[in-house]
Amino acid sequence: MALVINENNFEEVVLKSDKPVLVDFWAEWCAPCRAIGPVVEQLASEFEGRAIVGKVDLDQNNSLAARYNILTIPTLLYFKNGEVADTQVGTTSKSVLAGKLNALL
Repeated sequence: MALVINENNFEEVVLKSDKPVLVDFWAEWCAPCRAIGPVVEQLASEFEGRAIVGKVDLDQNNSLAARYNILTIPTLLYFKNGEVADTQVGTTSKSVLAGKLNALL
């Protein structure tokens, strides 16, 4: 299951992680976000122990959206060593998302 990431745990879970991290910036009212949500959950299971996969609800974490200049959702950010290593804006296939995460392992 994807981790719930918020302003309180973002630094510890994402920026200080020794594993690659995929963060899905989403909102409940966003239809494309709801469409890609199950794919993000599948990736969380498949990459368990090798990478961290989490979700940030933009409605509850506006400062994170501003910090990473999230203008369109869903936006998925890939972090490695505390830095953004890749970005996916909008929906795409599971294989594309998994490929980007595999590239960071």
